[in-house]
Amino acid sequence: MADVVVETKGEVTWIRLNRPERMNSYDAEMARELIAAVRGAADSGVIVITGTGRAFCAGGYLANLQDPDANALRSMFYGSLDVYEAIRTSPRPVIAAVNGAAAGGGNELVVACDLAIAVESATFGQTGVRIGSAPVLGGTNFLSLTIGEKRAKEVAFMCRRYKARDALGMGWINAVVDNDQLEAEVTRWADELLVMSPRYLEIAKISSNQWWNQSRDAYLSGLGMLVQAIGSNDMIEGASAFMQKRKAQFDGRAIKPED
Repeated sequence: MADVVVETKGEVTWIRLNRPERMNSYDAEMARELIAAVRGAADSGVIVITGTGRAFCAGGYLANLQDPDANALRSMFYGSLDVYEAIRTSPRPVIAAVNGAAAGGGNELVVACDLAIAVESATFGQTGVRIGSAPVLGGTNFLSLTIGEKRAKEVAFMCRRYKARDALGMGWINAVVDNDQLEAEVTRWADELLVMSPRYLEIAKISSNQWWNQSRDAYLSGLGMLVQAIGSNDMIEGASAFMQKRKAQFDGRAIKPED
């Protein structure tokens, strides 16, 4: 089974994350496949990224964090930035067709896309500080330019889930549709883009990257800190608690028995 499925429909390239058994979370190899798919679609008119099954994307594959391999995790962390950069530097508009949960790095994937259309049942949010990580590739920085600093800190610190309609109201995404209307609505948006000048769409996109580009030092600094924290007690405990569906007990926060 391919991790990433690419389908061309006319002038639109649909890129589908295809690991539904793990909510389309990605490892370093899947990230490389996604980068290749985005770059390979540069001759299309519009690129669409979506998920298979009930999730859009749950971010990085957390099983790796329970028994961390430093080199593999470093590749995954920096691979995430490479994915988002491939989207940002693509000459074509990239639409996130959010078919379900966009969590952690999956939400940051939505943030990196140029436009985002979601189904009613989709949810958005970060997971980092709950599971022994932090959303340094958009969730703690670039998202604030869209929804405001206080809201972005709420998203990053509290790890709450936000319904699609709430995300729409905050300016997080562009549109919400019935669950069975996602492809039709995305196609309408793509058709509207396809009548525009591709040359000037590219110029508009590159120009719009100003704030993304200015945040790049923050991304690299955050990644450096994440790499230094590989194997920390909080990383292992957070990932283990998540996989075991229990509440994490981080250093200094362990529940103490009553005297």
